[in-house]
Amino acid sequence: MFNYTIRRLLTMFPLLLAMSFITFMFLQLAPGDILAPYKMNPQISEETIKEMEQKFHFDKPAVIQYLYWLKNIIRLDFGYSFSKRTSVANVIGSHLLNTLFLAMFSIFITWTVAIPIGIYCAVNQYKWSDKFFSFISYIGMSLPTFFLALLLLFLVSTIGELPLIGKLPIGGMKSVHYDDLGFFGKFFDIIKHLIVPGIVLATASLASLQRIMRGNMLEELGTKYVLTARAKGLPENRVIYIHALRNAINPLITIFGYEFSALLSGAALTEIITSWPGLGSVMLEAVRAQDLFLVMGNMLIGGVMLISGNLLADLLLAATDPRIKLS
Repeated sequence: MFNYTIRRLLTMFPLLLAMSFITFMFLQLAPGDILAPYKMNPQISEETIKEMEQKFHFDKPAVIQYLYWLKNIIRLDFGYSFSKRTSVANVIGSHLLNTLFLAMFSIFITWTVAIPIGIYCAVNQYKWSDKFFSFISYIGMSLPTFFLALLLLFLVSTIGELPLIGKLPIGGMKSVHYDDLGFFGKFFDIIKHLIVPGIVLATASLASLQRIMRGNMLEELGTKYVLTARAKGLPENRVIYIHALRNAINPLITIFGYEFSALLSGAALTEIITSWPGLGSVMLEAVRAQDLFLVMGNMLIGGVMLISGNLLADLLLAATDPRIKLS
C-alpha cells in the first residue's frame, strides 16, 4: 500500500501541470484586462502601468507568462492578487481553513444521517417509513441550494432560541463577542455559525446519498450469499450490518473522494448568502474580477483536494473490501 500511495502522489504533479496549463490558457482567452481597474484610475500613470506589466510579465505571450508563473510556483510563490491587493498566499491561507471546516461539517452531517436512513429504508422496503424518507429525499434533491439557504436564514431570523443551542446566527463565522469567549466558547460559537451553511450543503448530498445507499442495500440483500447466511440461521443484524453493508457501502466510499473538491466550488453561492468567509466565494469573486493569479491558486488547491480525495477513497476501499488489492 505504501508503494501504491507514493506512485499516486507522484502522478499528482503531471496532472496538476496539465490542469494549470489549460486553466491558464482559458483565462488568457477571456475578454477583459486584469489591469483595467488600474488603467481607469487617473491617479495611476502610464509609466506605472507599464512597470506593472513588465513586473508580472503581462507584456509577454501567454505561454511565457505561464512558464514564469510555474517558476514562481516551484518556489512556493503564488503571486499577487490584484482584487484583494495582497499576496495570493495570504488570501488562500485566511480562507482555506474556513472552507475545510464547512466541508468536514457538512460531510459529517451527510454520512451520519444518510447511511442509517438508507439502510433503514432498504430493510423496510415499501413500508410507509420508506415512502416517507423517499419523499423527503426527492424534495431535498429538487431544492436549489440558494433557495434553501434563504429559507433557512428566514426561519432562523423568525424563530426564538433553541434548546441547548440558543439563538442561531444568520450569517458570518464568529460572533461580535468572540474574542471575549474561552476555548470551548469559541468552539461552540463557530459550530453555531456552521449549522445553517452546513445543513444547506449537506441536504442535496444527503438526499442523493440516501437513495444510493438504499439501492445498494436492496441489491446486496437479494444476493445469494445473504440468502445463504440467513439460511444458516445467522442473526438478522449480523447479516445486514456485517455482510450486506460492507459490500453496499463501497460505491459510497468512491463518491466520498469527490466531495472535497465539489464542496470547494459548490459552496460558493452558499458562502455568499450566509456570509461564510470561505474559499468558494473567493474563487467566484476572483473569476469575476479576472484575478489571474488568485484563480490559479484556487485551481491548484482544488486539484490537490480532488486528487487527495480520490487517493483517500481508494485506500478506504482497500481497507473495507479484502477483494481489492493495491499494487
